[in-house]
Amino acid sequence: MGCCVSTSSRSSCSNRSHSEAASPSCFCGQKRTKRTFSDHVIALQHLPSVPNRIFTNGKSRTSCIFTQQGRKGINQDAMIVWEDFMPEDVTFCGVFDGHGPHGHLVARKVRDALPLKLLSSMHSHQSRQNGSGRTCFKGNSKKSDGGDSEKDGSAEDRLNSLWREAFMKSYKAMDKELRSHPNLDCFCSGSTAVTIVKQGSNLYMGYIGDSRAIMGSKDSNDSMVAIQLTVDLKPDLPREAERIKRCKGRVFALQDEPEVPRVWLPFDDAPGLAMARAFGDFCLKEYGVISIPEFSHRVLTERDQFIVLASDGVWDVLSNEEVVDIVSSAPSRSSAARILVDSAAREWKLKYPTSKMDDCAVVCLFLDGKMDSESDYEEQGFSSATLQSNHSGNAVESDDGQKSEPSLQRNFTVRSAEESDSYGRPPPEFEGNVDTVSGEDQNWSGLEGVTRVNSLVQLPRFSEERPNP
Repeated sequence: MGCCVSTSSRSSCSNRSHSEAASPSCFCGQKRTKRTFSDHVIALQHLPSVPNRIFTNGKSRTSCIFTQQGRKGINQDAMIVWEDFMPEDVTFCGVFDGHGPHGHLVARKVRDALPLKLLSSMHSHQSRQNGSGRTCFKGNSKKSDGGDSEKDGSAEDRLNSLWREAFMKSYKAMDKELRSHPNLDCFCSGSTAVTIVKQGSNLYMGYIGDSRAIMGSKDSNDSMVAIQLTVDLKPDLPREAERIKRCKGRVFALQDEPEVPRVWLPFDDAPGLAMARAFGDFCLKEYGVISIPEFSHRVLTERDQFIVLASDGVWDVLSNEEVVDIVSSAPSRSSAARILVDSAAREWKLKYPTSKMDDCAVVCLFLDGKMDSESDYEEQGFSSATLQSNHSGNAVESDDGQKSEPSLQRNFTVRSAEESDSYGRPPPEFEGNVDTVSGEDQNWSGLEGVTRVNSLVQLPRFSEERPNP
């Protein structure tokens, strides 16, 4: 099933379209054209009209998403599911957790721009390879006996390398755009990212920060098991800590939260970033915090049931196994994300009644491509108006700050020693290839039961005594 996107036409040529004719300037998986990706540029202002792209609470054909604000101010989490991301059965999913005074704007900016950069990278590479600009990306290689199996294997390796390069380039371009953004100050604000591309039976993943992706799969006894797909890139991971220290950054935890390692400037006890990689946070980019993603590839099997992407507000209070149990036992698939967020909220209150609950964002992608009926969806408390707004793209949230500069009022993502207990609600350069995830790091789980309340401790206080780096 394909999808048509054009700056001059907002029609869809998917199989579900009724009387609309396909735009001549669109690309479609059913009928390939010889136009290049430059003919189908998607501007940010046109994203809300793109079909099969959801980014607010709701569901799609194969997934459901839900987010809930914590008790630290404005919700800084963002999420997206983009079905028909490309022809040949490609779906893009992502969760982004912002931090700092402008973290919510950074997360939304990354949510909107990063998929486009990934899409552009894939199309430009394909154009260079075949010279025709065809958007043909095969996600399933049909293996056969004899010499064809070697060809299929090499084709799969080339596709894997192609996606790796696309993730690396798009993440680099995203961070570069944030650095030069005219209306968005990312000096002490940033965002994590956990992004996946499902192409047929192949799963490609790129991620930075401490948001996480897991998969629910059935073992040989048909029991549900949890498989962690990504690594929480925290500052005390040995290779992350080594890089940060090599760049003169410091890694240590505060006395009142010894479970939370943080990144600090060499000359100031700030900002105390609780992750080793992030978009933005340019005050720390010279001192070891990078935006180069980890990349991995997995071939899905029939035993794999669903994938869950979530921000650390979920993982701080729920284990991988608990998340899989909650999603697999949900009364309907369309309610799974909401029930998971509700469960995390209850755990926050039970485990840490004196702590400020973090924002939570969840994406549940069901790998068999099936979803509940409309009646089941409405029974779970989602109105048809919400469903319609998600499919039509009429978002209820504000833009990413293009038109107005956000206020610098405290939103309780940044904490100082003088912070009160009341809850306010005011409105590196890329070098080389990223090492593959080692077996040792694969077993590195996120902190269970963290009392952390902020991703940043405080803004840096630059003075005349600041040494030259």
